[in-house]
Amino acid sequence: MATLKSPSGAVELPDGSPIKKAAEELGVPFGCEEGRCRTCEITVLEGQENLAPMNEQEKTHDLEQGHRLCCQAKIKKGSVTIDF
Repeated sequence: MATLKSPSGAVELPDGSPIKKAAEELGVPFGCEEGRCRTCEITVLEGQENLAPMNEQEKTHDLEQGHRLCCQAKIKKGSVTIDF
């Protein structure tokens, strides 16, 4: 099991899962949910190496180092700590 953490708590999810549902439980705001609007952009504080590489949708936004879109990101394993 993997863990997504934020200042508001922590949610466990299966290894290899999208983080969208866990991020919603932690209070991350969402808009389009398709990677276009950047409403769900987060800062990864710890565990960047535990996330799958950015997909094409995330790459189109030229996100700052350590930033990801919750609607697109997947956790490989372990723990990831975010802020939003």
